Amino acid sequence: MSFPIWPVGALLGSLISLSIGTSFAKSLFPAVGAGGTTLYRLVFATLMLMAFWRPWRRRWTWADALPLGLYGVTLGVMNLLFYSAIKTIPFGLAIAIEFTGPLAVALWHSRKASDWLWVALAVLGLGLILPWPGAHDALDPLGIGFALAAGACWAMYIVFGQRVAKRYGAMATPMGMLAAALVVTPFGLYEAGSALLDTQWLAAGLAVALLSSAVPYTLEMYALNHLPQHTFSILLSLEPAVGAVAGWIVLGESLSPGQWAAMGFIICASMGSAWSAGRSSA
Repeated sequence: MSFPIWPVGALLGSLISLSIGTSFAKSLFPAVGAGGTTLYRLVFATLMLMAFWRPWRRRWTWADALPLGLYGVTLGVMNLLFYSAIKTIPFGLAIAIEFTGPLAVALWHSRKASDWLWVALAVLGLGLILPWPGAHDALDPLGIGFALAAGACWAMYIVFGQRVAKRYGAMATPMGMLAAALVVTPFGLYEAGSALLDTQWLAAGLAVALLSSAVPYTLEMYALNHLPQHTFSILLSLEPAVGAVAGWIVLGESLSPGQWAAMGFIICASMGSAWSAGRSSA
């Protein structure tokens, strides 16, 4: 059996694009804030997805509003919380903390005693990140809180996303993105105001949406269709490390040895959970 170079390359390309896009998004915070940047990403991504999928071809009813609304609101709040987190803590560490959400979902469905090892690794990783008294590399507690809340939203996003994907297929993505954009709009307008209409920021916002949403979603969809799910999940667990490298190159963010170790423990926990799930389903 040959190595699936193209699907693996597509997924790694997705992680790189997402990390560069999010790092670039952070550079917009002084101009439009986390709320305005989130709004740019979701609005432009919605327009791109609407143009591609053309969901108006399907007949929608009011019964569709609740499941799609829950999915979209969770998506919007998750993005807003994550962008709020990376205002004050390094990008790679924010992703690692946020990864505890999907890790919790995976472990919740597990019935194997050995999976407690992955819980222990995740707890150890978080323990190294938490702002203990006297720690010289302590992170901002508010940023950690935002990242943990984003992880909780990611967990709910997985649950709601699975339901709407089964019910609506690919059409769930543009409709959910539309709901996400609507729920974030008041926060973006409050924080950024008329600065959102500045042409230089509009162009930058379009680039953020392209790199952070359109390109990654397209590459991930290709990879997911050509890789086993547990292989996909294991490779996806590299996202915090890719994000840390992107944050270092694009933003000049450096991590202490303890923070790298913390991120490594959480990555291992995520990979181990995905590997264990793959063995159980085999």
